[in-house]
Amino acid sequence: MGRIAALFPGQGSQAVGMGRDLAERWPAAAAVFAELDRGLGFKLSELCWSGPEDELRLTTNTQPALLAHSVAAWRVLTDGGLRVEAVAGHSLGEYSAVVAAGGLDPVDAARTVRERGRLMQAAVPVGEGAMAALLGLANQVVVELCAEVSAASGEIVVAANFNSPGQVVIAGTAGAVSSTVTAAKERGAKRALPLPVSAPFHSPLMAPARAGLEPILAGLDLGDLEVPVYRNVDAEPVRRSDEVRDGLIRQVDAPVLWTQTVERMRADGFDVFVEVGCGAVLSGLVRRIDRDATCYQAGTVAEIERAISDLVG
Repeated sequence: MGRIAALFPGQGSQAVGMGRDLAERWPAAAAVFAELDRGLGFKLSELCWSGPEDELRLTTNTQPALLAHSVAAWRVLTDGGLRVEAVAGHSLGEYSAVVAAGGLDPVDAARTVRERGRLMQAAVPVGEGAMAALLGLANQVVVELCAEVSAASGEIVVAANFNSPGQVVIAGTAGAVSSTVTAAKERGAKRALPLPVSAPFHSPLMAPARAGLEPILAGLDLGDLEVPVYRNVDAEPVRRSDEVRDGLIRQVDAPVLWTQTVERMRADGFDVFVEVGCGAVLSGLVRRIDRDATCYQAGTVAEIERAISDLVG
């Protein structure tokens, strides 16, 4: 077996019921949810476990909920003996990754991502921004389409998430995103579909959110990491707190370079990836980026027990 890395999911992976079985099975997981309930001043655990779904989908709730589930699962994995040599997280998941690497207190992280969610939602009025997934086009083609539509319309649309080869998410003003979807279909995209999100994340329209979050992150007690985190903004592995903080600030309005991140980790010798938290989105992306990579999910009791059995013994 080669090098093991942990991956942490971002917004869109949430589901009502997330983490309940972990808390019922392991006191360490229950303690994480209880700690974050106290730190946030409301029952985040009940929102994760019972919904309602429309409340869980609100960005300001989704972000701490996903972090809570990931941190609870991580606590159980490490108690079970799992050790990794690097971490990475998709967008919001980068905060979970930094917690796992020992750089950030879970309560501080949960408070920060709750505010991050609020700032990102407030940056663009609902209905004025949009995101869409384009499938089957090369990265450069998507970048060029966005540039053409932006130049023609005077509005903003950019490639926001480079998720896997042939899967790029765009973000911008609603009109420009719609025009790019139409253009992508004409250019031969296999699919081009709007996403059910409430803001154009990881686009220049998030500049107000970045400005609001920067002083919060500047005042955060963030330490050097025990293992490197591969940053969203440039796919570089960093451990120093100033480099971690810089990446978290810049990622708000910069694209998520997920394909490049996984490719860099594979080049650095990582061949086993454990997706810690809700769902299997990142495992699917990793397999599309490199089919020879081995992936484990670790969000349910059964998944965690299998990962520990296979990777720890």
